[in-house]
Amino acid sequence: MLKKRLIPVLYLRNGLIVRSQEFHDFREFGNPINQLERLNDWNSDELIYVDITREGEHDLKRDDLKVKSQSDILDILRAISKHCFMPLTFGGRIFNVEQAAAFIANGADKVIVNTGAYRSPSLITQIADRFGSQAMVLGIDVKREAGGHRVYVNQGHEPIALSAVAWAQRAVALGAGEIFLNSIDRDGTGNGFDLEIIAAVASAVPVPVIACGGAGAFSDFQEVFEHTTASAVAAGNIFNFTENAYVRAKKELSEAGCPVRPFTRFK
Repeated sequence: MLKKRLIPVLYLRNGLIVRSQEFHDFREFGNPINQLERLNDWNSDELIYVDITREGEHDLKRDDLKVKSQSDILDILRAISKHCFMPLTFGGRIFNVEQAAAFIANGADKVIVNTGAYRSPSLITQIADRFGSQAMVLGIDVKREAGGHRVYVNQGHEPIALSAVAWAQRAVALGAGEIFLNSIDRDGTGNGFDLEIIAAVASAVPVPVIACGGAGAFSDFQEVFEHTTASAVAAGNIFNFTENAYVRAKKELSEAGCPVRPFTRFK
């Protein structure tokens, strides 16, 4: 049986790590390298960085932090990749294959493409053909609304006509090798994952699905694995604000019989 993955997610906004809630409430709390070093220490399965900057400016603001102030997202990615000892996925505002290539050339193993893939579906095929389908991760942001769920692009601001299942299936047909499914209304709430939409998408496509949005307790991870066929769970706040959360989550999931990868300390 394939092992289930447990993946920390770090959101970058203007060069700093932020806490996100429902895609609109952001609170700065750290430097990307500081957080990375802690996750390296615990040998996380993978790591996802998502750049949610809107203003078009990246600035780490303080020169006394471990990396100098940098005005370009590629500089930040290079700094991250020098310290990252686990598979790294990077996403945020990728609209053409050249941008994806730049991320991969500067340290990303995979890229998450969301709005750019919807605007130009052929981009999915271009990235998959050039770097392999395993490097092309489709980001789907979904929100529960009256009558069901709705998919949004443009950082959760623009609804689209396709359902999450239909969009995931189309993207896989075009070459996407993985789905990063994020819940807008569960984001940062700690109210648990939206199991209904996770189960629907994961059962509809033959590629791995990463479920994100809503983790408030380690038992929430277990519920995803017990009630859906998702290949991985991802979370931000619970790992950033809970002492030794990643280690404790791995231990609890293993003791509950979830087929997670064994914990090994890096240092």
